Amino acid sequence: MDFEYQAMRTFADSWGLVAMALFFLCAVGFVLRPGARRAADEAAAIPLKED
Repeated sequence: MDFEYQAMRTFADSWGLVAMALFFLCAVGFVLRPGARRAADEAAAIPLKED
């Protein structure tokens, strides 16, 4: 039982950190990509549009 916990802990410490860092970098890249401002402005204006 202790070996399974230790193996999972080692995996989470190494590859879990890599996965979270990769997700964070992808999220930042998605927000800062070219054309994101226009899409965000359009989404922000949805409540103000008249049907």
